[in-house]
Amino acid sequence: MYLSIVALPLMGAITAGLFGRFVGPKGAGFITTGCVGLAALFSITTVYEVGLSGSPVYVTVAPWIHSEWLDASWGFLFDSLTTSMLVIVTGISALVHCYATGYMSHDPHIPRFMAYLSLFTFFMLMLITAENFVQMFLGWEGVGLCSYLLINFWYTRIQANKAAMKAMIVNRVGDFGFALGIFGFYATFHTVDFATLFAQIPAYVAVHGDAWITVLCLFLFVGAVGKSAQLGLHTWLPDAMEGPTPVSALIHAATMVTAGIFMMIRCSPLFEYAPTALIVVTIFGAMTAFMAATTGMLQNDLKKVIAYSTCSQLGYMAFAVGLSQYSVSMFHLMNHAYFKALLFLSAGSVIHAVADEQDMRRMGGLLRLLPYTYVMMLIGSMALMGFPFLTGFYSKDVILEVAYAHYSVAGTFAHWLGVLSATITAFYSFKLIYLTFLANSNAFKSSIQSAHDAPFSM
Repeated sequence: MYLSIVALPLMGAITAGLFGRFVGPKGAGFITTGCVGLAALFSITTVYEVGLSGSPVYVTVAPWIHSEWLDASWGFLFDSLTTSMLVIVTGISALVHCYATGYMSHDPHIPRFMAYLSLFTFFMLMLITAENFVQMFLGWEGVGLCSYLLINFWYTRIQANKAAMKAMIVNRVGDFGFALGIFGFYATFHTVDFATLFAQIPAYVAVHGDAWITVLCLFLFVGAVGKSAQLGLHTWLPDAMEGPTPVSALIHAATMVTAGIFMMIRCSPLFEYAPTALIVVTIFGAMTAFMAATTGMLQNDLKKVIAYSTCSQLGYMAFAVGLSQYSVSMFHLMNHAYFKALLFLSAGSVIHAVADEQDMRRMGGLLRLLPYTYVMMLIGSMALMGFPFLTGFYSKDVILEVAYAHYSVAGTFAHWLGVLSATITAFYSFKLIYLTFLANSNAFKSSIQSAHDAPFSM
C-alpha cells in the first residue's frame, strides 16, 4: 500500500501521456483523477497506521547507487511528517484533477494536461517520501520540470513562455545552493541518508563547533528561498499565473512552493545545531511576509493578488521554522494549502464567468450571478486574513504568539512585521471580495460603452 501511494499518480501520468489518443479526454481525466484519488485514500490509511505504531516505516525498494564514494538505496520513509504531507498533496491534487476535467473541457490537449498534473503529483510524492538527500533532490528537480511544463502549457502565448523560463532560471539559482548543501554534508559525513546524517551531527558539533554546519544549512536555505519564493528569488511566483488556474492551485497549495518549507522541517535536526542560520531564516521569512503583503495590496489582477498572498504566507511558515517552531510551521502549511486551493479554484470559476477577464476593476456585481462561488471565496479569504474560528486564525495566531514570546531581536522583528502583514492581508482580502462581487458592475458596462462610442464622439 505504501508504494502504491507513490506509484498510482505515475501510472496515471503514463496512461494519459502515452495513450491519451486511445482513452480520449474524458478517459484521461477519469484515469488520472481516479489514480490520485485512490492514492489520497491510501494516504489517509497511512496516517492511522503510522500514528498507531508510533514509529516511522521504512520501505526499501532496491539498491540505487552503490560505489566506493556513495551508497544510497531507493527507499521511502513514512513518518508523521511524511504522512501529514501525503494527505495534503494527494487530497488537494485529487480535487484539482477533478476540477481540471471541467475547467479544461474546452481545451484540445486535455490528456497532455492531465498527464503533467499527475506527473507533478508523483514528483512531489517522491520528494516528501525520500529517505535520503539524493532521492529528495530527484523529486525537487522533478517538480521544477513539471512546473515549467504546466506554466508553459499554452506555449503559443509569449507571456507563458517568459513566465515558464523565468520560473526555471530563478529556481536553478536556489537548486544550486541546495546541491552545494548536499555535497557539503556528504563530503563531511560521507552519507546522504537522513537518519545516519542526523545521528552524527551532535558529536560533530561538540568537537568542531557549529560554523560549518551553519554554512551548509544556509546553502539548504538558499534552495528553500528558490522553491518557496522567499525574498530575493520570489519573482517567478506571480508570473506563474500565466498557466491554467488548476496549475496555480496545485503549485501554490500542495506542491512546488511547499517543497522548500518541507525540506527545512525535514532537516530540522540540522538547523537546530545552526542557530545563526535560524536567525537568517527568521529575518528573511518576516521580510518576505511583509514585502509580499504590501505588493499584493496594490495588485488588480485577481490571480496575482492570491499569488502574492501565497508568498506572504510562506514567509510566515519560514520565520516559524527560524524560531524552531517546526510543528507550528507545518500546521500553517496544512491550513494554508486548503484555503489557498479553495481561493484559486474559486478564482477559476470567476474568470470563466467573465470571459477570461482577470482585472478586478472590470468585474463587480458577480454576487447575484455566482452566489456559491462568492461563498467559497469569502470563506477562503476570511481564513487567509485570519478571521476567528477559521483555520487560518489558529495557525497564524500561534505563529505570531511564539514570535512575541521568543524574547530575541529576530523574534520581535518577526512578530511586528507579521502583525503588519496580517493587517494588510485583511485589507487586500476585503478588496478582492468587494471589487469582484460587491462593487457596482456598471463600471464595466460604462467602460465598454464609452470605448464603443469613442469613434463616433467626433
